Amino acid sequence: MAQQLVYGLHAVQALLKSSPQQVQELLLLRGRKDQKLQKIVRQAEQNEIVIRYVDRRTLDEKVGDDGNHQGAVAVCMGETQVYDEQFLKSLLKKLDEKGENAFLLVLDGITDPHNLGACLRSAEAAGVQAVIAPKDKAAGLTPTARKVACGAAEVLPFVTVTNLARTLQMLQQAGVWIYGAAGEAEQDVYQTSLTGSIAIVMGAEGPGLRRLTRENCDHLIKIPMAGEVSSLNVSVATGVCLFEAVRQRQA
Repeated sequence: MAQQLVYGLHAVQALLKSSPQQVQELLLLRGRKDQKLQKIVRQAEQNEIVIRYVDRRTLDEKVGDDGNHQGAVAVCMGETQVYDEQFLKSLLKKLDEKGENAFLLVLDGITDPHNLGACLRSAEAAGVQAVIAPKDKAAGLTPTARKVACGAAEVLPFVTVTNLARTLQMLQQAGVWIYGAAGEAEQDVYQTSLTGSIAIVMGAEGPGLRRLTRENCDHLIKIPMAGEVSSLNVSVATGVCLFEAVRQRQA
């Protein structure tokens, strides 16, 4: 079974809290004794996880050029758990039984793991129940994505599907309204009702929503732009749309 690395203080701490059984070994920077690292040590000791103290060069070589480990690397067995359409159907059923509205984020072909991680972080903070993405031609939960997500990837279900258009249709049949973000849309996100059961769909960097994805949206919405820049980074735009929905849903 292949090993996978999770690194960065927030990501490692979230992993130890949510799924300590995945951690085979914890590599920590020798000589570092600040409170953040000591909290990770206590979590690892409580779960009887092997801790190995190493020098910075060893940690740098372990993560390569992917990012900053911040002195903490968890060595895990197997792949990060991902979820499929069956999980999504089960989630919708549970929400319906509890009388709760669905609040979902759909990412249509985000290929940059940094953007994926940032979207996951915003989604978790906004209270999104699951993030949906296509299996092919899109970024997965790489160590970089998990590091940028600052722990969100360990607690927020990441659902990968074979056919995104079909999944959107399934959501509609379950009573979920689909709102796709598109620069040419006539509806302003601030003038659109985002209450009830909804899924917000964000397009890929550059090309935006694919044709079939666009056709399966109930409404297209846009973020009004006052400056010379024509568009926002997808992770920034995701945060704007999600937290406008949060504002409306709390009101």
